[in-house]
This record gives sequence, structure tokens and C-alpha cells, in this order.
Amino acid sequence: MENDNFFERVYAVVREIPFGKVTSYGAIAKALGTARSARMVGWAMNASHNLEDVPAHRVVNRNGLLTGKLHFDGTNLMQQLLENEGIVVIDNQIKDFKTVFWMPEVRL
Repeated sequence: MENDNFFERVYAVVREIPFGKVTSYGAIAKALGTARSARMVGWAMNASHNLEDVPAHRVVNRNGLLTGKLHFDGTNLMQQLLENEGIVVIDNQIKDFKTVFWMPEVRL
């Protein structure tokens, strides 16, 4: 039960990521007040692929790498979704990562 609530909190943050922006697992964890739970945010993202309203493709690792791409249908779906939003991806890494990075607001 506790994981379900955490996952829902993660999804609420992910739904707020603006079109054409990305954030990281760690930034989401920090915004939720659980800074050391970036891996659990990743688990939530892995479990979100049946939820059409959760733009999981906008969540990457702290260096802008598409570490979650294996959890998307098709080889390059995550990259294609990002590119459809104007984000440039080269060798599974977001170009100009700092420019397209979105920091979620800290939630209390």
C-alpha cells in the first residue's frame, strides 16, 4: 500500500513536467521530500507504462541519459517521444540537458 501512495505522488509530479522539458528521478524524489529514493522513482516509472496520462518519457537520469528506454515498446520510442517535443537526443543522451531540465517544486 505504501508504495502505491508513493507511486501516485511520483505520477502527480510527472504529470506536471511541461511539454519539451525533462526532469530526473532524483529531482522528483527531492521534490517529494524523499531525496534518497531516486531508485524508487525509477520503479514507479517502470510501473507507469499502462497509464497514458503519465509522460514517463520525460524522466531521465541525472546526466540526461535515457536509462528508462528499455521499458518502452519499440527500440527508440522514448527518444522519438522526446524528439517529437523538440528535444535533441544523441547517443541516448539529451543534448543541452541543462537547457531543457525542469526542476519540480518542493512539495511539503
